[in-house]
Amino acid sequence: MFDNNVFIKNSFKKTVVDNKATGFELQTHITYYRAIPLSMVNDVRVTVDDQAMPRENILCSVDQVDWFTLDEMPTVTTYKWEYGEPLYIRVATETELAAGEHEVELAIVTRTAYIPVPIEGVRKRTVTV
Repeated sequence: MFDNNVFIKNSFKKTVVDNKATGFELQTHITYYRAIPLSMVNDVRVTVDDQAMPRENILCSVDQVDWFTLDEMPTVTTYKWEYGEPLYIRVATETELAAGEHEVELAIVTRTAYIPVPIEGVRKRTVTV
């Protein structure tokens, strides 16, 4: 239903630390019509060229200062993901993505106060490294 909100166009970029590529980042908007605390983000899944990125390599942030693992997210009640604001997603990789085009798919699963089942949004984009 809110798939168009997932994976903001042109938000994909390499993560570089000390002149070394350590992974990549992308952004998404919420798949709901109002804000939620990060504790209500059920899951974030990232696939690159049909290869799923390990869950433990994914970090999320609403302010690009404090980053949380997906295992930490259920306890993060003081940070809110506001409607219209991006959720920043950082994926650590052991090897740098090769130059050229890649198919990247992002899936966001959230819980909400009034809907008894999780809401999932999925979007695949071709990105150029």
